[in-house]
Amino acid sequence: MINPESSHNKQELRRKIRRHLRDAPLDEGSVYEATRQWLAARPALRTVALYAALPGEVNLLPLVTWDPSRCWVFPRVCGDALVLHEVRDPGHDLVRGSFNIREPSPALPVVQVSAVEVFLCPGLAFDGKGGRLGRGRGCYDRMLAMARPGAIKVGICHAVQRIKDTFPAPHDVPMDEVISGPARPPAA
Repeated sequence: MINPESSHNKQELRRKIRRHLRDAPLDEGSVYEATRQWLAARPALRTVALYAALPGEVNLLPLVTWDPSRCWVFPRVCGDALVLHEVRDPGHDLVRGSFNIREPSPALPVVQVSAVEVFLCPGLAFDGKGGRLGRGRGCYDRMLAMARPGAIKVGICHAVQRIKDTFPAPHDVPMDEVISGPARPPAA
């Protein structure tokens, strides 16, 4: 677990976590499997918001082919907002977009945020109270603030991204759950 040393400077915390992610062994397979099992136990959740992983984030794209009967939606950056689009074939439907992030083609069907039943959310770090530290632009928090009541927000991360405190601000939307891999002892 990373200790933010009670620093309230989120930018410094982001730098520390990025540095730690570059150096730490990551077990993506266990986080993917835990997420797949979490979804398998909840077959009634039909509309799921997912993401195309950036370096250091857990790749969940195989979930789309694991259960193609669900409606999988991915965010596309549009100014300071995220627009959700249905994706059926990540290899074909995702293109390089803003900030060189893979995102859905704008030609794909738009899905309203209010239709999403569960949001699988990336982040730089998560704390035990559901706090999520994003990349600093606030796009996810603005989108999640528009979620329908009862929509489940699940943070997805590597074990090394679990920290004591993300120092949430009033506008930060907390996660209902966090799925991460097993903790590993630091390399000697």
